[in-house]
Amino acid sequence: MVLKEIDSKQFRDMVRVATHRMGKNAEFVDTLNVFPVPDGDTGTNMNLTIESGAKAVAENASANVGDLTESLAKGMLMGARGNSGVITSQLFRGFYKATQGMKSLNAQELANAFSNGVATAYKAVMKPVEGTILTVARVAAQSGLNKANETDDVEAVMEAIVDGAKKALKTTPDLLPVLKQVGVVDSGGQGLVFIYEGFLEGLMGENFADRYQPDVDEMDEMINAEHHRDLNVQSQLSTKDIVNGYCTEIMVDLTADVPNKKPFNLDEFRKHLSEIGDSLLAVSDGEVVKVHVHTEHPGDVFQYGSQFGQLGKIKIDNMRIQHETIVNDETEQQESVEFAVIAVCSGNGVRKLFESQGVNRIISGGQTMNPSTADIVDAIKKSGAKKAIVLPNNGNIIMAARQAAEVSDIPVGIVPSKTISQGLTAMLNFDPDNSVEENVEAMTENLETVISGEITQANRDTQIDDVEVHKNDYLGIVDGKIKVDNVDLISATVETVEKMLNEDAEIVTIIFGRDANQSQAEKVQAELEAKHDDLEFEIHDGGQPVYNFLVSVE
Repeated sequence: MVLKEIDSKQFRDMVRVATHRMGKNAEFVDTLNVFPVPDGDTGTNMNLTIESGAKAVAENASANVGDLTESLAKGMLMGARGNSGVITSQLFRGFYKATQGMKSLNAQELANAFSNGVATAYKAVMKPVEGTILTVARVAAQSGLNKANETDDVEAVMEAIVDGAKKALKTTPDLLPVLKQVGVVDSGGQGLVFIYEGFLEGLMGENFADRYQPDVDEMDEMINAEHHRDLNVQSQLSTKDIVNGYCTEIMVDLTADVPNKKPFNLDEFRKHLSEIGDSLLAVSDGEVVKVHVHTEHPGDVFQYGSQFGQLGKIKIDNMRIQHETIVNDETEQQESVEFAVIAVCSGNGVRKLFESQGVNRIISGGQTMNPSTADIVDAIKKSGAKKAIVLPNNGNIIMAARQAAEVSDIPVGIVPSKTISQGLTAMLNFDPDNSVEENVEAMTENLETVISGEITQANRDTQIDDVEVHKNDYLGIVDGKIKVDNVDLISATVETVEKMLNEDAEIVTIIFGRDANQSQAEKVQAELEAKHDDLEFEIHDGGQPVYNFLVSVE
């Protein structure tokens, strides 16, 4: 039987299954990250992006597909994180633009929508690169158009789109040499394939009831609601009234073999967990059990769950700290300023460095913690300013920042700083008496004069360019490229700085993170001073995660 139209119910199924499929495979997509450092968050970003869109669709009761695509696009826009998330949101922004006002979608309209999404996404990227998610989207859309010229079957068109996406994904290593060198396909492209596969499965309904239990999705929505209650409710509570202070989440793979594995019974499982915590949510589809519970003893939850299978997606939040932050935000007086500068960074020391240079508001985030478009918009609003500048300080956040600027109610300029060092240098040229445009120009002008270095540990063995990388060795990254692999932290840092020096080098700034200390930074300085007595050094306690040292040479 040929299916000629997609109605609102079918479109909801497509979105729901695609979201589930992306979430289920997010960790796998993360592992495809090319760099062997702990920053592989493509899958996480795409998952959070589509989850935001799916939530908006679930809240829209319209019977028109065009209204649902609008909700999907707007939800994804505000939830977009990282370049992969922003590009995905742009794909569905174009999809929505092509389907406005439509009650249902026929085969040609479906193909046109995917094609328009590609056009929108390519326009959003300043320098489109083939061999990425864009290539996968483009080839998939063209396959859909070709099929729509042959048939009016929407399932056949969606299947052609998936086939095209898979074929294009296989070509990404041929288009991007670094992918072939490492032996992976493009992570964003793989994520998009999972989303499109979910669309197809949701549309066709093959084994849908057996493979995708609705109560698992309901749990996700309930957990989401648990964490996004009205802030006014929080402000009425006292932190000391929180009895079970750790919001704990786990997922247990019941199909995995573990030593002394016990038979699983959901009712007994819930009963036991209810005795060690509250706000319990536990659901299972027979293969996986997902748990959310507030407890004083997260370790007891982990130990109990591990008796039934392999643990995955462990998450703990200290709700007392969260509550204090929420209350502080609620009672915080908005500073009435004409011009705000907002910076993205992590680490208390790095935060203080930016604040000392005149930054008004900090967005916590950076590598592995990319803030969403909505997070940046919220920071702009809370600044209380009439105009603002945003310093992303990470190449993977620039697109989300630009997207936030487009939807903000005040003029917002984006300085494309890709590192903490660039962001700090940009602040030297900020002038509150100048316009947004003048500041962006002045603050951007000297970004390329800053040589940025980062020291972190490798999380796997691989070969990048001419550098053989070994797991747990220290890597020296200079302006985004791995230049050093060394088993010793001090040696790796010294060697990295040596590669950063040029005839114009005068000042070396070393910011040590939470996995390094002042003494180690001073050892680095001493070794370099012995060879370069003309250099000046500055050492700061940044407290940043992921990177043992952040180094800049100016």
